[in-house]
Amino acid sequence: MNPIPQSSPTFLKLQYPSLYLHHRLIFPTEELTACELETTMELLKQPHHCFLVFLFGLVLLFPAALSWKDAVTHVHQFVIQEASVKRLCKTQHVMTVNGMYPGPTLEIKNGDTLSVKVINKGKYNITIHWHGVRQMRTGWADGPEFVTQCPIRPGGSYTYRFTVRGQEGTLWWHAHSTWLRATVYGALLIQPREGTNFPFAKPNRQSTLLLGEWWNANPVDVVREATRTGAAPNISDAYTINGQPGDLYNCSKQDTVVVPISSGETNLLRVVNSAMNQPLFFTIANHKFTVVGADASYVKPFTTSVLMLGPGQTTDVLISGDQTPGRYYMAARAYQSAQNAPFDNTTTTAILEYSKSSSAAKPIMPRLPAFNDTPTVTAFSTSFRSREKALVPAQVDENLFFTVGLGLNSCPPNFNKTQQCQGPNGTRFTASMNNVSFSLPSNFSLLQAHKQGIRGVFTTDFPAAPPRVFDYTGNVSRSLFQPATGTKLYRLKYGSRVQVVLQGTSIVTPENHPIHLHGYDFYIIAEGFGNFNPKTDSSKFNLVDPPLRNTAAVPVGGWAVIRFVADNPGVWLMHCHLDVHITWGLAMAFLVEDGVGKLEAIEPPPEDLPICS
Repeated sequence: MNPIPQSSPTFLKLQYPSLYLHHRLIFPTEELTACELETTMELLKQPHHCFLVFLFGLVLLFPAALSWKDAVTHVHQFVIQEASVKRLCKTQHVMTVNGMYPGPTLEIKNGDTLSVKVINKGKYNITIHWHGVRQMRTGWADGPEFVTQCPIRPGGSYTYRFTVRGQEGTLWWHAHSTWLRATVYGALLIQPREGTNFPFAKPNRQSTLLLGEWWNANPVDVVREATRTGAAPNISDAYTINGQPGDLYNCSKQDTVVVPISSGETNLLRVVNSAMNQPLFFTIANHKFTVVGADASYVKPFTTSVLMLGPGQTTDVLISGDQTPGRYYMAARAYQSAQNAPFDNTTTTAILEYSKSSSAAKPIMPRLPAFNDTPTVTAFSTSFRSREKALVPAQVDENLFFTVGLGLNSCPPNFNKTQQCQGPNGTRFTASMNNVSFSLPSNFSLLQAHKQGIRGVFTTDFPAAPPRVFDYTGNVSRSLFQPATGTKLYRLKYGSRVQVVLQGTSIVTPENHPIHLHGYDFYIIAEGFGNFNPKTDSSKFNLVDPPLRNTAAVPVGGWAVIRFVADNPGVWLMHCHLDVHITWGLAMAFLVEDGVGKLEAIEPPPEDLPICS
């Protein structure tokens, strides 16, 4: 493995933690977390410590500071426009970026700045979300419609500008308006910053695989029809890898994605689940994965033969060219945890092709887990550990308990029950967190209303715990099936240490929920099945090396516990990344107050920030 440069923060963090903290103070590429600040204050109480650290810090850290000066600004233009795309023997007119499906891959280095001008030449309102980017003090660039900005109207434009610091690996970007992200998405690759390396041997090659879903229909029409009827939306007609369904679908073989490899090579595969509504298994025939990263954070390497990614999650893996030269299928299919719910039970493929192998040879097909193989999912998800000792808060200031799950609304009196209430037993599907079904505003964005003091747009009374305690994963009373509707936020003080128990429910059906928090990474300190019990389950907390993620797959019929420090002011959406669930209201938002001084406050809004009309 490549050694960690002795001038890097990673080396200091491992070998000289006090110098690492002083590096963060002298060269604040990111604000200190509450944990780091607390540790720093304790260190500075020691005699002569401050003076000695200052001297050694200047000597050791000057080269590290210079490396940040090599950061550059990458300027791009995204033109949102309709294009003709042929899949499954049919031509569809879909929304694209620069005529591409999927959209362009952006590649930067840790510390670089992105400036992306989005020009909307389509027929729908649109925003772009930079999934997993911390957006430190740049919440106006986060992108969720009516949360941090009003949408870019047809004919309008908006420039997203932000710096990526302290993150390396794979993230992605996607539309965050209605169901446009079905075709408007792409990868964001963050390479190690200048003068540093991967914490593993440099791979011979890197390839990006975006897993997606395809409808033989306009996805916007699909969700609009579901909203009209109150029923579940039509399932997809295919899964895709880099926009292509693969050999097992009609009219697709000639366009199947081919990933090259040579004997003896080590390749880095960056896998993204860009699908709309489906967690996916992914595997390669006769090859093992060494998992080295997830959600733009490095992890302790572990070996597996199958990955499972919830929508929104990314996983970086190394594969070795150690098999007989030939052609091997890379395949993805559904992990379906909701019992009796219809789903797309097809398989998408790409081909891993060794150099000097015959392109006419039939690829070897891998064995995929059963669609309901929860034990395999659990074994995989619980294998993740941070590569280094984690800066996870040992104590918490906010101890929150959020139930997440589906619901059913009774048919309103003014609705046509046959046409508009086609959910189970004449109801309409809904979803909620803590019995609140989230409703987005339409006249102002939440962040705009917060910063400008506009009243009546939201309230800050999102409950810290469910209004009623019940057997969350057991037989739930029908009286709990219908949630309240509201635009409720939860207020956090800057620097507060936050724990959230994400508890799945069995209302309608238990299901694996990928919960994504905007503007933050968080540590997943534990997960389990059944109802979370603080008296017995707290002993399972990993406060040493829990994984750092931006999307947590809450187990079917179970729970996950996350912790983070509220060090990024603004309004930040937390939601299920199954788009049908956020459509139904499975979301909430945190309002993180400004701290003290400019560096603890959100930046002023850009001049070209879209306005609502």
